[in-house]
Amino acid sequence: MKVEKSRWWRKFLVAGALAALVAGTGSTLPSAYAAGTIKADEDKWISVGMGIRTSFSAVEGRSPSGHYSNEFSIDNARIYINGKIHKYVGFEFNTDCHNCSFGQSGVAGAGTGITAGNSAVGLLDAIGKFEFNEMFNLWVGRMLLPSERGELNGPFYHATYDGFRTPFFPADQSLNFNAGAGLYGRDNAATFWGKFHPMGTHVLYAVSVSQGLRAGAINGGNSLMYTGRLQWNLLNDEKNPGYYTSGTYYGTGGDILAIAGSVQHQKDGAGATGVGNTVSDFTGLSVDVLFEKVLPNNMGVFTFNGEFKRFFANYGAPTGLGAPGNGCFCVFNGHSWTVYALYLIPQEIGIGRFQPYIRFTSIDPRYGNDRNEWEPGINYVISGHNARVSAFYRYGDLMSHGGPAGANYFTTPTSQRVDSFHVALQLQY
Repeated sequence: MKVEKSRWWRKFLVAGALAALVAGTGSTLPSAYAAGTIKADEDKWISVGMGIRTSFSAVEGRSPSGHYSNEFSIDNARIYINGKIHKYVGFEFNTDCHNCSFGQSGVAGAGTGITAGNSAVGLLDAIGKFEFNEMFNLWVGRMLLPSERGELNGPFYHATYDGFRTPFFPADQSLNFNAGAGLYGRDNAATFWGKFHPMGTHVLYAVSVSQGLRAGAINGGNSLMYTGRLQWNLLNDEKNPGYYTSGTYYGTGGDILAIAGSVQHQKDGAGATGVGNTVSDFTGLSVDVLFEKVLPNNMGVFTFNGEFKRFFANYGAPTGLGAPGNGCFCVFNGHSWTVYALYLIPQEIGIGRFQPYIRFTSIDPRYGNDRNEWEPGINYVISGHNARVSAFYRYGDLMSHGGPAGANYFTTPTSQRVDSFHVALQLQY
């Protein structure tokens, strides 16, 4: 009888999860991911959610005839599944449309690797969670590496629609696992993390050991990658799952001042093979700051984000560029930084509130010329990160040099500053 009840509960949970996914009904779990939740008891539950990000872009000189491009895109289409099966044991399983952005016309990597074919919805996260107490926890599986805040925000929890404007860490520069260093900032890893509260402040640590680059002769010794992050909240604590972060809380978290640093290292983690090329260790350092102030007398919310990165990958300018399988894992070598400020207007207009902002990004590679970009914009915040419309303009030479992914960090072409206009929508539940 006990076995039959157990089977009945499993069937009930699966059926309920599918119903919640289709119908979007259910209670709300207090989490960074709003989702429909089915509970067996306090220690056994499953939640299902979804998220989509879609945008329209008009970029100067990007059409086949050299005029403004006009592109609609699906940037993310995700399903979130989270749950617990024991007081101390949980899981997280998320998917995404991997070729939604890579597989579009005019985008590097279109039709290759995981992006081949009409669609490629696949694994994003698969994490087994052993959460014992606030100070010590262990996550194992495929997950975000604990690098800078921009990465840990993920695409849905940035203060701006496109938060990824500085060069990527290695786990964001591959089209597939076991042929690079990860995907979407994820890697196969084990991460220890926790939080403690000295003298009324809040310190979060996360240390990860991951697979890192797997690219044949470049990492012939199969060395592992090591990543660590230390975050110090001087005012209010940030309430997020695990070591995840957010670029803004729209004032719901009170006053926040968070300073953090991260370091990532892998022996033989970058470089190129072949005549005239060398292999190098990779070390990436980053410092990031979040300051959010709820202004008195209902005067709105001011938010500031800043990030500085310094990457060391001293393999020189390679004689031939290409994907890792073609003999080059050309990680950025140099420094970059970005800052942006936002102001959330307190009065509602229609169903939401406006949040104008300004952002500046600068990238200075060691073997190429520097590039920068201005981005003024405005968010229309309907339901925090769960429903937001954004409109923004960009001006600079960031994209004419290959963009944040760094396809052109080793040359010094004539700088071409371009205009672009963007409108974007994100929704999640």
